[in-house]
Amino acid sequence: MTTCSLCQPTPFETLWADDFCRVVLLNDADYPAYCRVELLAHVKEISDLPPIARAKMMQVVFAVETAVREVILPDKINLASLGNKTPHVHWHVIPRFSHDKHFPNSHWGEAVRESHMPQLNATQKQLLADKIKAHIDSAFSSN
Repeated sequence: MTTCSLCQPTPFETLWADDFCRVVLLNDADYPAYCRVELLAHVKEISDLPPIARAKMMQVVFAVETAVREVILPDKINLASLGNKTPHVHWHVIPRFSHDKHFPNSHWGEAVRESHMPQLNATQKQLLADKIKAHIDSAFSSN
């Protein structure tokens, strides 16, 4: 049996977490602000969760989507929960721009152009992470 990578401590920056799930920033050079919402318990399908837990997961996903939209103003947000390679409940929150290298196709598909995303330095990456984190914190502090 292989070890589930999402059951391990994350190598990515954690932007927000509670005892249910965590939000990590994937630091993808072509997709700044690409986040993943990861359930902490090893559960294969979201329908395996009780309805209240499903709703909580989606509340976090929507808070992350809103944060990313407000911070970097993408043309579109892609939400994806596949789990084919990692059968553990998690959601991808992917900001998309009409000039990104895959648009309008999936970012997992073949590139249709060279990347035109500005490369962020360490300070800019941290500022971006801090802004997204603040927006997520704000979403849950008002509950």
